[in-house]
Amino acid sequence: MLNLENTVMTNSPQRSAVVLLSGGLDSATCLAIAREEGFAPHAISFRYGQRHEYELERAEQLATSLDAASYRVIDINLAQFGGSALTDASIHVPKSDAFDSLDHSIPVTYVPARNTVFLSLALAFAETIHSTDIFIGVNALDYSGYPDCRPDFIAAFETMANLATKAGVEGIQPMKIHTPLIHLTKAQIINKGISLGVDYSQTLSCYDPGVGGIPCGHCDACLLRNKGFAENAMTDPSVP
Repeated sequence: MLNLENTVMTNSPQRSAVVLLSGGLDSATCLAIAREEGFAPHAISFRYGQRHEYELERAEQLATSLDAASYRVIDINLAQFGGSALTDASIHVPKSDAFDSLDHSIPVTYVPARNTVFLSLALAFAETIHSTDIFIGVNALDYSGYPDCRPDFIAAFETMANLATKAGVEGIQPMKIHTPLIHLTKAQIINKGISLGVDYSQTLSCYDPGVGGIPCGHCDACLLRNKGFAENAMTDPSVP
């Protein structure tokens, strides 16, 4: 078991990378890809006031099963701002019975500036472990329409990262934001993860899980996830 809060493994012969790990399907696959590409992946999760905090239990399991070099949980409180169904219990998480009936406008589950905040903290962590590589499992195909999952946002953040860090300014090595899933469908992501040994029964994608982390089956995240497994002729292994 990893020492969760502040473990950093030193003297690794591999090149280090920071991997944002939410406990969901995409981030688990991203962690496996970072490892496959030869990085020593240092996983980082965030307790940010999300209503689906069960995902952090899954992130801990995944960090262990996917051989993260270290794992830590960072506490921030985006719930104090509200503005999202994920951080404000008074805002209803939208539910639907079918993927085709989803509203494709930016949904109320969008957390304002979440990926900007997460990537900024990951960037700070990367500098402290002398890493210039950050992996994030954003996707711009089968996704909920969040503006901070788009390629333009990632490119802009990478430019900023190279203006705002010692490594970038001194030209030692440019900071790189890796987005290996950004142009994949959910089915392709699942297929890739299976080939890398990801145990998707350990993951949780649901925005509004029940007691024990049981997925609701009807939020955007559940419907997208179910679509991906169905296109692989599979059922979701995380559903009892």
